[in-house]
Amino acid sequence: MMTRVDPIESIEAADAQGARAIVIGAGLGGLAAAMRLGAKGYRVTVIDKLDVPGGRGSAIWQDGHRFDLGPTIVTVPQLYRELWKACGRDFDADVTLTALDPFYEIRWPDGTKFVAQQVTEKLRAEVAKLAPGDLKGFDKFLVDSSKRYWFGFEDLGRRSMHKLWDLVKVLPTFGMLRADKSVYAHAASRVKDEKLRMALSFHPLFIGGDPLHVTSMYILVAYLEKEFGVHYAMGGLAAMARAMANVIEDQGGTLLMNTESDEIVVQDSAVTGVKLQNGLVMGADIVVSNADAGHTYTRLMRNHKKKRWTAAKLKKTRYSMSLFVWYFGTKGTADAWKDVGHHTILNGPRYTGLLKDIFIKGKLCDDMSLYVHRPSVTDPSAAPEGDDTFYVLSPVPHLGHDNGVDWAVEEPKYKAKMLKVLEDQLLPGLSDKISTEVVFTPETFRDRYLSPMGAGFSIEPRILQSAWFRPHNISEEARGLYLVGAGTHPGAGVPGVISTAEVLGTLVPDAPPVAAMRRAAE
Repeated sequence: MMTRVDPIESIEAADAQGARAIVIGAGLGGLAAAMRLGAKGYRVTVIDKLDVPGGRGSAIWQDGHRFDLGPTIVTVPQLYRELWKACGRDFDADVTLTALDPFYEIRWPDGTKFVAQQVTEKLRAEVAKLAPGDLKGFDKFLVDSSKRYWFGFEDLGRRSMHKLWDLVKVLPTFGMLRADKSVYAHAASRVKDEKLRMALSFHPLFIGGDPLHVTSMYILVAYLEKEFGVHYAMGGLAAMARAMANVIEDQGGTLLMNTESDEIVVQDSAVTGVKLQNGLVMGADIVVSNADAGHTYTRLMRNHKKKRWTAAKLKKTRYSMSLFVWYFGTKGTADAWKDVGHHTILNGPRYTGLLKDIFIKGKLCDDMSLYVHRPSVTDPSAAPEGDDTFYVLSPVPHLGHDNGVDWAVEEPKYKAKMLKVLEDQLLPGLSDKISTEVVFTPETFRDRYLSPMGAGFSIEPRILQSAWFRPHNISEEARGLYLVGAGTHPGAGVPGVISTAEVLGTLVPDAPPVAAMRRAAE
């Protein structure tokens, strides 16, 4: 547990120990930001309301089981190696990654399967089994994906897009790559089989996007997975979060856990610190918010007049869907369900219709698609010996729709429906094996992560809510304020939030030497 506490410093206190930075939120984006700032010479304090670092990438330990709460995979491992290197550290000495083979298995109610994996010929063989007439189109799709990766991820995703001119310069490329088309529309233009269209277009759901409306730039995920593989961090992402916290503390930084920020303090249009819920104020030269961008501007800056990110503008912003997540442990099942690996996606009878109900209509449906995570087949530390740990996730509407769901009523009903799907299609006899459980509803996301409307992934990455259109990494609302995390550029997902910190590192100047600060104070 990260509970170290430095003395609270007032805004007025003279500081001869170096430039101070406060990071609000110990999610993966906030931890990466703190590491970058520490490497730049700042004395960093990270503030978070939870008891352990990691945010959505943390875990709950219950009855010998470790429940990974959010992200379950690590892609683009070079991002993390670069982050550690910037801090003079070796990522592989601190974190152990295990390559997953296959990545995941997609199943349909009629028994059809598609096994996603890295080797091109094996992947093409899966396409051939599913839709042999679509092989040529699939090959073209992979080429399309590669082009969008190099532009969208390695170019746009790794630099700030806070100036309008940055957007203007890339518009021709956006046009050439048909960024106006949705992920699903692009997949549909390449392949005819509806199941294959699903397999090639569902990835935006990993970052809270509706495949029917999210820009086709996000087909880059197909290339990203195939080129660099899909990995699991042993000990879960919570272990990686703890490793990040260790780097921060080794840099001289501090993590204030079980501590909630109440307000970003602004004087003369510049940040001067952060007020905590207990009324104490910590001074800072810069403040970085890893809280949701909506929460940052509507709550943490409620007493400061906004130029761009007004309450009215944020009210019009489209947020991602939310999630219903059932975490459970099973007794004596380590040798059961031999055909169920680390990741399985169970499709419901509908795809596009279900997406419309979730994202557009805000309707909680009887049918569902499920993401099943069984880390104990890869990582024995996730469960007691002989047992299993699972989480099962279903996309559901966020809390902001007019026909809002009463989760106090619907939670047990929805879990029962989920159990029936699991027993019928994947885990027969499951109900007799469950030994412990935890359920997260959209209300949990709202309350635990302070996420507006209980959204699972902050602002939805539609084309007019991407790049320059998203809340910027450097705020126009107050000098010295910066944003990282899912709600800013480049967006959600573990690589996305880690990249927000990389962008931050290009915007924040190095901390002035302590001697210079002393002279300035004299």
